[in-house]
Amino acid sequence: MVRSMTGYGRFELLKNDVNYTVEIKSVNHRYFEFSVRTPKGCAFLEEKLKAFFAKRIARGKIEVYIGMEGGARSNSVVTVNEAVAGSYVNALKTLKKKYGLSGKVSLSDVITNSDVFLVERPKMDEEEIWSSVEEAALGAVDAFIKMRETEGERLAQDVKSRCEHILNMVGEVEEKAPETLKSYRERLEKKLREVLEDTSIDEQRILTEAAIFADKIAVDEETVRLKSHINQLVNMIDSDETLGKKFDFVVQEMNREANTIGSKAQNIEITRIVVDIKGEIEKIREQIQNIE
Repeated sequence: MVRSMTGYGRFELLKNDVNYTVEIKSVNHRYFEFSVRTPKGCAFLEEKLKAFFAKRIARGKIEVYIGMEGGARSNSVVTVNEAVAGSYVNALKTLKKKYGLSGKVSLSDVITNSDVFLVERPKMDEEEIWSSVEEAALGAVDAFIKMRETEGERLAQDVKSRCEHILNMVGEVEEKAPETLKSYRERLEKKLREVLEDTSIDEQRILTEAAIFADKIAVDEETVRLKSHINQLVNMIDSDETLGKKFDFVVQEMNREANTIGSKAQNIEITRIVVDIKGEIEKIREQIQNIE
């Protein structure tokens, strides 16, 4: 199933009096790029989470937020480092006396220094925390993937519709290509009659010139390959593989064939059709940039 690279998922889990929150969001990116914000003291979760999500997501710029509230983490004890606080007070008094400064040393002068306070947090059970975060992450990634699949289905239908439109236009090119040769032969015969006037025209010469011209403007191979690429793209969309990069290659080949048809065409109507085909291919290219 086609998945979009844009998605969002969130899941909350209450376990052992701790409320765990996992949020995941993503935007387009050529490869898998991962970043995570974890609570203070939980940096050990980063590599575990990266491996967890890498197994489930192929491409995209992935941003994950981990929240933990309550439980033993809320029982942190804050104490004053009296030795450091006393040193700050004495240093401030010394500065005041030495430089003749006015005012008194106040509490605000001291507490702005973060090392005055000591925060003692309960020892964390890393295995217990990871087990709970992993459970919440499963819920978040399920919601995330569901959103990606919903958006991916919309993208798939749009790409299929454009492929069908291109196939119809290729059919028009195939219908008009013989008309180009017929028109050329008529112009060639008329020109020869004007040049040779009453002299009889060498029919073999006309056939030879027409054959050379037909070879130059023949687009049969290109239209066959273009239709093959389009069918391949549609089949890929209906498969269960992760094919983002393969989509890029097939669309590149579609564009190559369209360019060749345009360069060989000697018919203004075919040229206009090719312009429209390339426009649709470009829209498909833009859409597949959103596919995982």
